[in-house]
Amino acid sequence: MCGITGYWEPNRQLDNAEKILGDMMDTIHHRGPDGRGRFLDNDEGLAMGHTRLSIIDLEGGEQPIHSPNHRRILTVNGEFYDYKQIRANLVFKGHRFSTKSDSEIALPLYEEHGLSFVDHLRGEFAFAIFDRDEKAMILVRDRFGIKPLYYRVTDEGFYYGSEVKSLLAHPRVPAELDPKATLHQMMQVMVPGTTSFKGVKALLPGHMLVVKHEGDRLTAREVRYWDLEFPEASDHDMDAKPEPYIEAVRANLIDAVRTRLEADVPVGCYLSGGIDSCSILGMATPMQQSPVKAFTIAFDHTDYDESSIAREMAEMTGADQEVLELSAHTLYGDHFAKVAWHAERTFYNTLSVAKWHMSKRVRECGFKVVITGEGSDELFGGYPFFKRDFFLHSTEGGAQLAREVEDANAVFRGAILSEEQRSHPAWEELCGFTPSWIQPWMMTLDAVRPLLSDDLAAELEGYDPLAAIAETIRPEMVKGRHPLDIAQYTWSKTMLEGQILTWGGDRVDMANSMESRPAFLDHHVAEHAVTIPPNIRIKGGIEKWVLREAMKPVLPETLYKREKFAFMAPPSRTDESKLSAAMALVGRWMPEERVTEAGLFDAERVKKFLAGDDDNPEIQRRGDIILNHLLGVHILYATLVKGEQIVEGETAGAR
Repeated sequence: MCGITGYWEPNRQLDNAEKILGDMMDTIHHRGPDGRGRFLDNDEGLAMGHTRLSIIDLEGGEQPIHSPNHRRILTVNGEFYDYKQIRANLVFKGHRFSTKSDSEIALPLYEEHGLSFVDHLRGEFAFAIFDRDEKAMILVRDRFGIKPLYYRVTDEGFYYGSEVKSLLAHPRVPAELDPKATLHQMMQVMVPGTTSFKGVKALLPGHMLVVKHEGDRLTAREVRYWDLEFPEASDHDMDAKPEPYIEAVRANLIDAVRTRLEADVPVGCYLSGGIDSCSILGMATPMQQSPVKAFTIAFDHTDYDESSIAREMAEMTGADQEVLELSAHTLYGDHFAKVAWHAERTFYNTLSVAKWHMSKRVRECGFKVVITGEGSDELFGGYPFFKRDFFLHSTEGGAQLAREVEDANAVFRGAILSEEQRSHPAWEELCGFTPSWIQPWMMTLDAVRPLLSDDLAAELEGYDPLAAIAETIRPEMVKGRHPLDIAQYTWSKTMLEGQILTWGGDRVDMANSMESRPAFLDHHVAEHAVTIPPNIRIKGGIEKWVLREAMKPVLPETLYKREKFAFMAPPSRTDESKLSAAMALVGRWMPEERVTEAGLFDAERVKKFLAGDDDNPEIQRRGDIILNHLLGVHILYATLVKGEQIVEGETAGAR
């Protein structure tokens, strides 16, 4: 796991390239502190950089990697699994390797298969290949977007990197917040393929970007190579016996965990109190010769803390458990600002800060790699808003069952569950209903718009962010699908990549030079999961039923019977110390003059919002979300646009 960055300006002589590329690499040093490699070609106007986190082939895996004839150059961030078997097969076809690294297999596969080589890759990855013969740069991102990759294309130049800040370090890439993206961040849901910054795009999951030098200009086209494809509703066998699906889920997951234990360094596990991470630990334990190192977060509020179940799981498996207890001073203050800088977007809950602390503890314990449980809810129907849609749109008596879901998850109303039904015409036309997952963010949008500055409100007049998101969803992938499949697909194409895998995954893990491997997002697991009939995914009102049954032999009975609980950190308004710490952040990053200078929000209206004291719990939770987003936007403005530094201990009241 590493960082990649670079640029290609074929019509311009490289000027000061060592320094420029060095500056770009410096911004992502945290992604790869174990080594640095670069390739500069003045004739091509090409600069490619790599910062290395050594996990496989510790001594000989330096990058960039060159093909034997030096016609192709490769830099990789991520992991390719089953690489030993692939490498052996390629040797019999006459290919020769210069390293023992998994990364190198991409070059001969590309030479063998052209652009279809991505079909042969398994893992989480984002990489760049420069092909001299084709005068082309090819960027590739894994199927779910586990690893990040960003780019900017103009007629004269192409700039790319694992993090946006590496592009912004180039003198020809301006650092300017995008007004539409600001509105989207405030309502939580980004438009897929966009970033917080004008002119900088995110390569979509399951896509390649092919940039070619044609004549005196650069052209770019995105090529989709994979998608999460559910069958049409009529193709699901709702009378199917569940046993074959249970057995296949188990077999696929065991294989996914097996491959992710492959490393030349120790591999640990994240362990919450949920079925997902507990299942990972249960599968990893018999595959390891020594006790698995398990890392758990404990919160100081009983409504949000799952650590007791995690402890039970650790005792059951004999894991060596490390429990990290977090409270106000660890969730806010300088840590909050650091995470916003790393994430390069805002976040609605300080879970991201909690996970930053956890990755820091992982490294302090001498580990570089953990296996995680992300993706299980997306594939097996785990979130409460999935159950709500399953009941409302496909079940007799569904309205009453949906209300029971809402009552059982009352602590999340105003956050991930809306307290009232909402509808939007673009989503109704696309899906036949408005998915429950987007409804709370529609209500957040209503609360955010009045805070905008007059100038920004005028600029965005007539812009419909909800329609803009809907327009990115492929209609053919939801037409004729079961409502549960529609809900899972639309969430996976938006919030999974834009939230779970970004500020809840790679960016907070790699901030501390730590690689996370989400086994559920193995594409073999996913391609089987979409075939499971909806009434086996959610059976008898039990979410993730098929996964529970598959993992029953390795789970404590308490967890096997427990309803899904969304993993969130306690909001600031759950106690005075957190609220005080959050307000100290406001004083540091959002003084009235800074809000006015940024020009995104009206300082007086923001001041009134912050002074609000409504005791309605749903409004309080939504207010906490908006507060976190307001802080995030202004931290991004100060650090990545204005260039301010985050100084340890500068936020009063954060200790």
